Amino acid sequence: MDESARLAALRSYRILDTDPEQGFDDLALLASQVCGTPIGTITLLDEDRQWFKARVGLTETEIERSVSFCSHAIQRPEIMVVQDALDDERFSHNPLVLGEPHIRFYAGAPLVTPEGAAIGTLCVIDRVPRQLTAAQVRALHALQRQAQAQLELRRNLLQLAGALAARDQAEAVQSKLVEDLRQQLDNVNKLSGLMQFCSTCHMNLTLPAIPDSIERVSEGIVQLLQGKGWSEAEIIKVDLALQEALANGIRHGCKGDPTKFVQCIVTTDAAGDLMVVVRDPGTGFDPAAVANPLESENILKTSGRGVFLINQLMDEVAFADGGREVQMRKRKSTNP
Repeated sequence: MDESARLAALRSYRILDTDPEQGFDDLALLASQVCGTPIGTITLLDEDRQWFKARVGLTETEIERSVSFCSHAIQRPEIMVVQDALDDERFSHNPLVLGEPHIRFYAGAPLVTPEGAAIGTLCVIDRVPRQLTAAQVRALHALQRQAQAQLELRRNLLQLAGALAARDQAEAVQSKLVEDLRQQLDNVNKLSGLMQFCSTCHMNLTLPAIPDSIERVSEGIVQLLQGKGWSEAEIIKVDLALQEALANGIRHGCKGDPTKFVQCIVTTDAAGDLMVVVRDPGTGFDPAAVANPLESENILKTSGRGVFLINQLMDEVAFADGGREVQMRKRKSTNP
């Protein structure tokens, strides 16, 4: 495995620079006691440093990787044993041998992930030359397996915690969506209650805040009015006003969020007059504060044009619920 993949595997454990943990401390202590050495460590090899997850007999928390014995130990699958560092050309001039902690004996068992990446070692160190017995080698192998299992347990617990957090977040989003839908239904029922003066309800829709919704409603209103014998000119006015009201609800009330909804109710009364109500879930606005776009100081402004257009196209226009609801009435023309 190349070095970049090895480092990626190491970082997947999210263990570097974490606080001491009893499970790892116990394994370092057992390794030093079983092997009869004053120093025992569990180390992890980062890009340019060797960091100690657990240590017995040392005060340092990390050393440079360039002088590390463990950087050699991870290159082989078996335990690396250095009986006397002064007699080993790889380490005889190493500052850790010539100075503190005066390493003479070293034995390091690589810690290998299930994917085959050697990310660190379980090692024991002495300040005098020595050898390991066969029993000590077997014990060091057993502790090596326990250290690897401890690493996997820690990673699995982190992944489980992440999965649970993601599940909780998904459930929260789902709960909010259900609540939003319930609120939208309540709004539809509220609008239905406002239409008591109408004898016939032709549309009672909850539309997702997407532009395609406007086209579908537009087609429906055109077919409805054509069937009732409205003139082409009057149909165009109603259609334009409805499109503008829906576009404002989607763009401003819903902020273009497709998970939100706009309500639209279309009714006619006994006289054949048309009543259209459009409602959005936004923060609303003050219709009285909307500037007249025809006044000279507002000519270059884009705000207010939609409200102005609706007022010009429909016979009666009213706003309710803080501007979140627009109520529009159009009388059927008696002219041919």
